[in-house]
Amino acid sequence: MPNKKQDTKTNEPKTKTKTFRFKVNGHEVLSKIKELIKEGNVRRIIIKNEKDEILMEIPLTAAVIGTVFAPILAAVGALAALMNKCTIEVEKK
Repeated sequence: MPNKKQDTKTNEPKTKTKTFRFKVNGHEVLSKIKELIKEGNVRRIIIKNEKDEILMEIPLTAAVIGTVFAPILAAVGALAALMNKCTIEVEKK
């Protein structure tokens, strides 16, 4: 019988995540994302438009930050150029 504090699929202890929301203008998106990543312990970043529709979801792990981060920032920059206001939703450990 699995422990209530363990994930039943992976049998690993569950970690609690906190979700934060930031409302930013389109031209502030890229700098805010860079700032959040520098802070550390970010698990996922979700960018939503004014209608609360998900435009981009970025899972962040050590491997992602080290190898494919530049193309992700380029995509975020292109997306930010098309938006007026958006919400950045951040999941942290």
